[in-house]
Amino acid sequence: MRLLPRQEEFFDLFVEVANRNKEAAKRLRELFEAPPDRRAVHVQAIKQLEHEADQVTHEVVNRLDRTFITPLDREDIHQLASDLDDVMDVIDGTARRAQIFHLGHTPAGVKQLVEVIERMVAVLAEAVGRLRKGDDVMKFCVEAKKLEEEGDTIYHEVLGELFAKERDALEIIKWKEIYDNLERTLDEAEDVANVLESITIKHA
Repeated sequence: MRLLPRQEEFFDLFVEVANRNKEAAKRLRELFEAPPDRRAVHVQAIKQLEHEADQVTHEVVNRLDRTFITPLDREDIHQLASDLDDVMDVIDGTARRAQIFHLGHTPAGVKQLVEVIERMVAVLAEAVGRLRKGDDVMKFCVEAKKLEEEGDTIYHEVLGELFAKERDALEIIKWKEIYDNLERTLDEAEDVANVLESITIKHA
């Protein structure tokens, strides 16, 4: 019998950030689907989600300092919170660049990558939601990694097309940075899958 209870609220906090990541990815898709003059509302919505995710992540760190017995290893709690927050930060950075660069019509490749990101963060949100009981977490991690590979393939293809077809050097610079940030979002999301996988193996 455990004399001191474990603090289980960490799982709820992870879900809060994962769900905000999911909403931010949806907003990012809507941003790039919108006409250039109607993107600001989506940029602002993502910034608000990023602010909320930061607050939740800080709460995770604060609870770690106050909690004697944790449901997972302390380093895993810290790593998962940090990785989830990193996904949000890159999404926010991409949205802000879209505004700063005054981007025009969205290339099909950007829409393809954002759609993969949206699916990937939804899969990760499902995995995070199941972490408390450990139900099928590994299955969702595997699915997330497949989506990262899919996105990576798209990234290389569309980047090649950008350099082959675009003649305006400034447009190349702008859109390459967007593509790079979208690819980085996939990488950060894969880091979440990796830490979830590691936690699941430890507690199997």
